[in-house]
Amino acid sequence: METLKHNTSLTGPRFLKHLMVLTDLGGEALNKLPPLSNYVPNGILQFDWAGEPYEYPFKAIQDKCSLANSALKVDSKKIIAGGEITDRMLDVAMLLLYGSLLTNDSLPPEIKKKCVIGSLMGKADELEKFVKENYIRVSRQVSGATSNELGQQVQNYVLARLKQELPKDWVVKRDSSLQGVAHKAGGDQTNFDIVVTSPTGLCFGVEVSFQVTTNSVIERKSREAESMMASVHQAGHKICYVIDGAGNINIRANAVGTLCDYSDCTVAMSEAEIAHLAHFMIESVEI
Repeated sequence: METLKHNTSLTGPRFLKHLMVLTDLGGEALNKLPPLSNYVPNGILQFDWAGEPYEYPFKAIQDKCSLANSALKVDSKKIIAGGEITDRMLDVAMLLLYGSLLTNDSLPPEIKKKCVIGSLMGKADELEKFVKENYIRVSRQVSGATSNELGQQVQNYVLARLKQELPKDWVVKRDSSLQGVAHKAGGDQTNFDIVVTSPTGLCFGVEVSFQVTTNSVIERKSREAESMMASVHQAGHKICYVIDGAGNINIRANAVGTLCDYSDCTVAMSEAEIAHLAHFMIESVEI
């Protein structure tokens, strides 16, 4: 966990959210458990790992407290805000990692059998297989979340970062269009998640793909990528992509690769990467 504290890209909320997705245990299911004293009476997780016994005393969730998504800072608004991992979040992370290995608990079997990630640590092939299979599966907590709401939050984050990185005389808008760019000749102009307009008139259409972007959406964008780039270039503009999420990189590699092939600039979802995107835009105008 010390490594996590010093990691600027993998925040506490994002780390815990990935564990919750992988174990298919969201806030709704976890919130039915408190107090944990009902299942771990002494408040200490005892488990064997790699042939050695370990103990982890709960710091915050031994007594009754909320384990809902908002309380764990993994709801759509707080996960974008980021932040360090709290004691409550760390307790839950340890439970999700090592729950299946516990020797002193009475956790419900349907909960315990899902908490197997810790048992796979050190087994690279098994862990990779587990991660890929569980990102293909649509977790109930993800399908229950509103993909559109998360997408809005992510786009707002990219919008805010671009406004901060670009000069004040640049215009950055959500859900806007590029002059002369349409899916079909004579059709309505194509909307982009974000449109950036430079003082010289050069525009950039920016599409944002997040972890919970549905397969149908990213596959559609992939199919349209070549023709979209041609249309954007013909109108004298540029097209860029911001892509984030392990599920995008591991499971949607072909689709993401196609987007990269037909993009003027593709970056990941981080402050440094979005700053790189802004620098690319400024350089494009200066050339």
